[in-house]
Amino acid sequence: MSKPVIAIDMGGTRIKIGIVQDGILLDSTSIDAYSTNGLRSRLPYIREAVENLLKPQQLSLSDLGGLGIASPGIVDSHRKKVLSIDKKFGDAPEIDLEEWSQKMFNLPFFIENDARSALVGEWIYGNAQNHDNAVLMTLGTGIGSAAIIEGKLLKGKHFTAGILGGHSVINYKGNVCNCGNKGCVETEASTWNLANMRKSEDLPASSVVDYEMIFTLAEEGNTKALEIRNQSLQAWSACAVNLIHAYDPEILVLTGGIMASSSSIIPYLRNYIETYSWTPWGKVHLTEGKFSGTAALLGIAHLINNQ
Repeated sequence: MSKPVIAIDMGGTRIKIGIVQDGILLDSTSIDAYSTNGLRSRLPYIREAVENLLKPQQLSLSDLGGLGIASPGIVDSHRKKVLSIDKKFGDAPEIDLEEWSQKMFNLPFFIENDARSALVGEWIYGNAQNHDNAVLMTLGTGIGSAAIIEGKLLKGKHFTAGILGGHSVINYKGNVCNCGNKGCVETEASTWNLANMRKSEDLPASSVVDYEMIFTLAEEGNTKALEIRNQSLQAWSACAVNLIHAYDPEILVLTGGIMASSSSIIPYLRNYIETYSWTPWGKVHLTEGKFSGTAALLGIAHLINNQ
């Protein structure tokens, strides 16, 4: 039995912190991310959350095997740092997170891209088990992706391979994305861009504009919500086909907060993929992740113990 580890998933809306041992999430909590304000200001709160998790488990830092972070952006898992990040936690590349981990916890440190971490979690413990060619697409604050090819996590020379599916261009005449390009999948359909819909008179005034609201209003026949939902389904479907054509997987796993509406998303994407993917060998298996909210925690914990 391996030692328990601290796993941290830096989501754009919530930062999740968990204690994981041998693929089991012993306990977890989350804190507000306030990601547009940077990561440095959240580090003391992460430390506090870790300490509060350890007490009920009767664990001390000396009982732990390491600490890992699943981070958005381009991550150098060898030098253990964030190289580049898109708006969320914009100061992360300036922070020596390994030094922080040593100073605060005196623990071995590991970091990997969040979508790669989530795919590892599904590959080792979840719905991508027994598939050595798998792709993950995560639908959340942004759109993430990752790929495993012939049993190896795809990283590439500069650590960008597989993870930029959300920044593939599906509308070259589209609006400018956070990354500076035009018409990325994220620009066409992701939670961070939904706030721009707030101005529409066809949507009720609300402090929160999210996909749960959009899918609910669409079911009720709201015209604007239907338009946004349909555009989003088309954008995610185009992204899925691009990923299939790029990486030739056996299985495509969908995760992320937006998958709370999976009953609408899965059938639409399955039909689109089966219609438009060029896969003469057969059909790519499409499935929702087994651990939609915690796959990245399980995955980064596995990577800590197998680095």
